[in-house]
Amino acid sequence: MATIDDITNYTADDIQVLEGLDPVRKRPGMYIGSTDIRGLQHLVTEIVNNSMDEAIGGFADHVKVELHKDGSVVVYDNGRGIPYGTKKGYDVTALELAFTRLHAGGKFGGGSYKVSSGLHGVGASVVNALSEWCRVIVINTPKKEVVMQEYVDGADTIYKLGKIDPKAPKTKIKGAEWNIDLKNWNYKTGTIVQFKPNPKTFETTEYKINYFKKQLKEYAFLTAGIRFEIVDHRDNSRFNYYFEGGVKTYLTSLNKNKKPLHKVFHVSKDVEDVHVEVALQYNDTFTETVVAYANHLKNAEGGTHLTGFRTALTRSINDYARKKDILKEKDPNLAGDDLKEGLTAIISVYLGSEELQFEGQTKAKLGNSHVKPAVEAVVKEGLETFFEENPRDAEQIVGKNVISMKARMAAKAARDTVIRKSALEGGGVLPGKLADCSSKDKERTELYIVEGDSAGGSAKAARDRETQAILPVFGKVLNTERARLDKVVDSKKFRELIVAIGTGIGDQYEQEKIRYGKLILMADADVDGAHIMTLNLTFFFRHMPELIENGNIFLAVPPLYKGTWGRNRKYLFDDKELAAFQKTKDGKNAIIQRFKGLGEMNPDELWETTMNPETRRLKKINIEDAAKADEVFTTLMGDEVPPRRKFIQTHAKSANVDMTS
Repeated sequence: MATIDDITNYTADDIQVLEGLDPVRKRPGMYIGSTDIRGLQHLVTEIVNNSMDEAIGGFADHVKVELHKDGSVVVYDNGRGIPYGTKKGYDVTALELAFTRLHAGGKFGGGSYKVSSGLHGVGASVVNALSEWCRVIVINTPKKEVVMQEYVDGADTIYKLGKIDPKAPKTKIKGAEWNIDLKNWNYKTGTIVQFKPNPKTFETTEYKINYFKKQLKEYAFLTAGIRFEIVDHRDNSRFNYYFEGGVKTYLTSLNKNKKPLHKVFHVSKDVEDVHVEVALQYNDTFTETVVAYANHLKNAEGGTHLTGFRTALTRSINDYARKKDILKEKDPNLAGDDLKEGLTAIISVYLGSEELQFEGQTKAKLGNSHVKPAVEAVVKEGLETFFEENPRDAEQIVGKNVISMKARMAAKAARDTVIRKSALEGGGVLPGKLADCSSKDKERTELYIVEGDSAGGSAKAARDRETQAILPVFGKVLNTERARLDKVVDSKKFRELIVAIGTGIGDQYEQEKIRYGKLILMADADVDGAHIMTLNLTFFFRHMPELIENGNIFLAVPPLYKGTWGRNRKYLFDDKELAAFQKTKDGKNAIIQRFKGLGEMNPDELWETTMNPETRRLKKINIEDAAKADEVFTTLMGDEVPPRRKFIQTHAKSANVDMTS
């Protein structure tokens, strides 16, 4: 309860006003989502999206991203170039306003951008605010000049706009390397932005190249005829993306390791101010891959365009099934879930930048209500025509959906039976193999899912009984890549795991019923262990993805080697660490032991290296790109041998597919 002193001491002086870019530096997460790797990479996305807006408008056909060893990034485009004339009423250039003032940009009206990804006018200024330094170059050959402006410490220091000599450019920023290639970027107009994120703001400043490869490839698919290029100077790698086929080519790429059941459905049409483009194709798998975009930005949480698509798909397929008497009068309608098995679809909409509404600055969900009926109308009309012109394809689609409905009903019956027998919903008897912990605090408790009998025994002896539970899994589990839910819950090993976790599964999943905060997969560091780990990850990804989305799944990282010299010892977790250690004085004198499996470790060693929260290494499973993860799991665990062989041959040397944070 507040005291009189608390009230009287609260005065007008306690009200703070954040000027300029201070709000961004004070609360960066409000503008870029987070200060981890995702926020770091979002900075690049903001600048790239400005270049994309030029491309969509027909003003640019080449976008290039360069990652440099010093941590800086350069983004090039051959668009019109940011205006750098003095803005009336502000006594500064339009360029400076865009990079130093929130809510300043060319997307609020006036016709500069009919379509764009930005709507808040904060992208460039946010990047500047969170950078050690930033420089912007505008090429304007018609005026026979190249100009540059530079900013330091989040625009606290601003060097005035000035002309530069492209052959001998000079920077005013001390310690900022000049990494811009003006010699080979030979266009008459364009914008070049270089910035270095501030390490005081971000948890890491080490970019992941795969993020940008995926992003620029997607942009190339969505904007046919636009060239995207990325150069990573850290290892001198280079990637180029250019596609003429657009969204149809994108869909074919997503289905490349699957067996399509029919030819691609594709429709592209304008409804008033909304351009709608949709492609879909069913395959022989049981999983769904649907991605939605608005003004080329991926909306991870969907939105009104996705809702319109699903509504149209459900109505169109049910109408056709009734019309052709595939669904009888007594049969129920196909539900939305029945249409998801084996569906791959891309929904892309473009609408005016003045009307664009996202829920949040990170643009994860489209909010425009008028987009739903527009997408619904285009897809329904298109599907009706497609079904009439391609009756065999229509029968394949509806047949797939009807089988899915029957399987769903059978799965529900099987699951209900299993639930009654083994109390999946909680309150029942826990598996006999489970060595439970005494604490019920989800913030502290952990479930180790351990491969093998001997490893399970060592883990039980090594564990902290208060917070760590052990569930041994003996032998390889069912490959759930090609298994429906009824087969999964009928598997004894997975049934025990589901019971131990406590959340239930399928439409009865409840996150709040989870019994452990961390679910840790622990297996031998060999081929069999990797196989078992992949089988378990496949199960979680396909049937309990919420556990991954909520950050509950981890991989234990046991050591591969132990070096011993005198009374000293050192654990080494991979061949790289071993090689580095053997070059040291201690390493040259050490006896090296390779662990063949977890069972070779005594409980003390297992605790010290793999289970002690103070010293262990854990990898958190964090799959942001569901489409890419779907492709990897289909390749590794599906029926098609050639793609799997090619994948293994490609990745054999690195032996690492990164799906972890």
